[in-house]
Amino acid sequence: MATASRRKEESAQPEDSSRAEQSLQAFREALEKSVTIPRDRLQEVVDDAVRRGRMTRGDAEEMVGRLVTRGRDQADDLLSQLERLLSQLREMPERARRQVGDRTVGARKRAVGAVERPLAGADRVRRATRMPGFPITAYDQLSIRQIDRRIQELSRAELRRVRDYERRNKARKGVLRAVDRKLQD
Repeated sequence: MATASRRKEESAQPEDSSRAEQSLQAFREALEKSVTIPRDRLQEVVDDAVRRGRMTRGDAEEMVGRLVTRGRDQADDLLSQLERLLSQLREMPERARRQVGDRTVGARKRAVGAVERPLAGADRVRRATRMPGFPITAYDQLSIRQIDRRIQELSRAELRRVRDYERRNKARKGVLRAVDRKLQD
């Protein structure tokens, strides 16, 4: 199951990269096909054609209007492509950070799960043989939820030791509440 999800995540990364590359290529092609002529230069050329008698003033104004409108439309298209591309590029680091975070959380859960059961078993054996030591092995590395599970098997004296240690060190309210609740049972 973990292998399938890993393959899915790995295949998503090239897809994101490919999509960004395609967008960049489309933007390049649009730029290569476009021609930028300032309106005043266009007006100058058309006015020259009118002076020479090659077109009427009305046709010249209509042609300039159409060209300017088309130019604005093309510029708007290019700008929207550029915005999409920039948006994709901005999302890539965030997407990568989320993927790394998800993988880290999963790896931590698997590691804790693999270690927690043997440690809990070792604690039970240590208590059964009355060996000295803190009631919960690797206490400082455990989460509140893990500690809550582990205190269920402790005696009242061991619960008090855990409560006193927690108060002196991290003073996590969730742990202290769980211990107090267990002491009241």
